[in-house]
Amino acid sequence: MAENDVNQNSDLLNAINSVEEVKVGDVVTGEVLDIDDDRQVIVGIQGAGVEGVVPLRELSTQHIDNINDEVKIGDELELVVISRIGDDKEGGSYLLSRKRLLARKVWKEIEEKAANGEELEVPVTQVVKGGLVVDAGVRGFIPASMIENRYVDDLNAYKGQTLKVKIIEIKPEDNRLILSHKAVINAERAEKRQEVLSSLQEGEVVTGKVARLTNFGAFVDLGGIDGLVHISEISYERVEKPSDVLKPGEEVQVKVLSVDPERERISLSIKQTQPGPWENIAEKAPVGAVLDGKVKRLTDFGAFVEVFPGVEGLVHISQISHKHIATPADVLEEGQDIKVKVLEVHPEERRLALSIKALEEAPKSEKKASKAPATDYSKDMPEETTGFTLGDIIGDSLKDSDK
Repeated sequence: MAENDVNQNSDLLNAINSVEEVKVGDVVTGEVLDIDDDRQVIVGIQGAGVEGVVPLRELSTQHIDNINDEVKIGDELELVVISRIGDDKEGGSYLLSRKRLLARKVWKEIEEKAANGEELEVPVTQVVKGGLVVDAGVRGFIPASMIENRYVDDLNAYKGQTLKVKIIEIKPEDNRLILSHKAVINAERAEKRQEVLSSLQEGEVVTGKVARLTNFGAFVDLGGIDGLVHISEISYERVEKPSDVLKPGEEVQVKVLSVDPERERISLSIKQTQPGPWENIAEKAPVGAVLDGKVKRLTDFGAFVEVFPGVEGLVHISQISHKHIATPADVLEEGQDIKVKVLEVHPEERRLALSIKALEEAPKSEKKASKAPATDYSKDMPEETTGFTLGDIIGDSLKDSDK
């Protein structure tokens, strides 16, 4: 045999021996030989001497509209063998996937991030019943209960958004990846809550947003923690329901009344950031002024009349009418609009003495009567919560009877 023939046979034998057997699960390198009309890629498996097929759906973890935008003839792709096509070992080919190999790497990266407690940023690709589908390199799912720390009515608002999430559950073998945006929000709020609690000072005025309303007050978000404005601290005027004067999302100025870091409780006031109703009362209601008022409460000794929001004065029973009346209810009723005349103003004690009969013409018999001593509204006696002394309430009748 000629030496040349021996060398050729030797090269052929070496080439045959160098061909590696391809097995399912192997990671191989394939050179793109062709892109056929069936939207699949034909590759030559390096070192095996056989061809393989990569369907479009197995080419990428992302959606591909045009296969020619993803690969070109001559490209080398790292692929995983999925299955054998045909029984002829020499002429057979293999079903290959680039997508699954990429997914393996993504799953590994996600597992590492989960172990380190790292967060992911993922775009929302689809809204489905019960939650959101996101792209984390692999398909991830955020259940509706894990989207926000509040109820979400319309999930469609999240489509196209990118959310920061924590990894809750990961099972690569089941292609299961459960994520939570709510966990990120809660962690951020907890951190912010401590910052706010440590920085707030009693007496300072800050800006917040009404977070939610209850029957007993309003919770105001101070940027990470909510403080309570009790219904009595919303306004100087009487408030029946917080929802009558406030709306969720409304920006308000509040004064910090107290801070309890251990219990994470903050008490706030809206009304104390506003001018008090008794401020400049001597100018708004000087002695002799005639004011419009509304009867708020009736008692045995007189009527309390509101002349400005949050400002009530007392019309003693002796100042209601020139005629004798047994009780104020004989001539007045709660909610009635009346006019009153200011008899006395005591800004420090927050007291007004008012009169109805001073605006009415006195009977002739009363005009001829001798002038009675002025009523003393300044008795040094214990005050009720109204600010009026016992002398205001009883008047001169008890004094005269003692005599």
